Amino acid sequence: MGNSLACFSPKITARSSDSAGPARPDASPRPASWLPGSTSCKKNKKKREETAAAAEAEAADALIREQAIAAVMLLKQHWSGGGDENGDALHLFRRSTSTSGLFPSAPSGKSGVKQSIARSSTSRRRSCNDALLPPLQQILAEEASEADGVETKHFVLVHGGGYGAWCWYKTIALLRRGGFKVDAVDLMGSGIQSTDTNNISSMAEYVKPLIGIIDELGDGEKVILVGHDFGGACVSYLMELYPHKIAKAIFLAAAMLKNGQSFLDMFSLQEGPSDLMRQAQIFLYGNGKDQPPTAINLEKALLEDLLFNQSPAKDVALASVSMRPIPFAPILEKLTLSDANYGSIRRFYIETQEDYAIPASLQEAMIKSNPPEKVFHLKGSDHSPFFSKPQALHRFLTEISKIP
Repeated sequence: MGNSLACFSPKITARSSDSAGPARPDASPRPASWLPGSTSCKKNKKKREETAAAAEAEAADALIREQAIAAVMLLKQHWSGGGDENGDALHLFRRSTSTSGLFPSAPSGKSGVKQSIARSSTSRRRSCNDALLPPLQQILAEEASEADGVETKHFVLVHGGGYGAWCWYKTIALLRRGGFKVDAVDLMGSGIQSTDTNNISSMAEYVKPLIGIIDELGDGEKVILVGHDFGGACVSYLMELYPHKIAKAIFLAAAMLKNGQSFLDMFSLQEGPSDLMRQAQIFLYGNGKDQPPTAINLEKALLEDLLFNQSPAKDVALASVSMRPIPFAPILEKLTLSDANYGSIRRFYIETQEDYAIPASLQEAMIKSNPPEKVFHLKGSDHSPFFSKPQALHRFLTEISKIP
């Protein structure tokens, strides 16, 4: 503090001859303009303050610009599903050894204390010329080119038993942003399709909406079919009917059946029945209890544990009000699959490794029994990867579309 005040403690009397150090040639009092109360001193001090304020404002503006760019990119990452699987896209903007996001986070844990804005550990002043992120135009162009050079840009997404087209909402958004054309359809008695599930008596009837999409394809136009869960059996059924309309078939935690098998037969490959699945099943008897079941429903209280054990709460809530019974007749129907038709289409499998509905061991048994061209593994995914691992699922779908 003494050093900072020294300039405001002038010695007006001359230095004595015996003072330590050389004396000033002119020992007369300093000019009055040097005094702290003088106009000149005030001007100099004001100029220094203005310079410091301008430098601080420039640094603040640069930081605001950085944060504005980062905010745009973070929002874009959220829309496109970027970032890591927990929705954290901030890692794209972290610099040096900063340990937290650029922006204040929501209250953390029970303490409710918000984190402060992260700072870089470098001592160098940030510059407006620092290249934090690629230009927005460049990233948009890269996304739009995801579908370039592929055999077909058209995905058709087939939901599993009890689900509906609603379950694909994240995947639809991601694929469309990448330049793909995407169709997701409600099978009969599913989603908002009004047919009574108890009245569906065959696979042909169940997949009518899907057949409608394939029938509308132009000459030479092909699609990539993606089947989830029981949707895998539906995809297999279409592969047999339309081998020249299907470029690739992707089985996502799905029934990948062989000739003469039904969806129900698939579970014979499982070493032991799932207690959770057995507890969740509710058989419906639309023709009376003295007749075979007409549909299967799932106990809503067990949905999260069975199908959504790694999924966000908002998606579990969506599913809890959207799931519908599964028609029983198509589940029992044994498929006729020939090498000439079904066998001519390239198949790929995406395995979900935290799946309690079709466990990884059962998926691996199907893969071993009926090997596809390539297998992809979704680590940390439950039975509904379009909810629990949407970004990783999107990457796999895009990668498969590009396999020559």
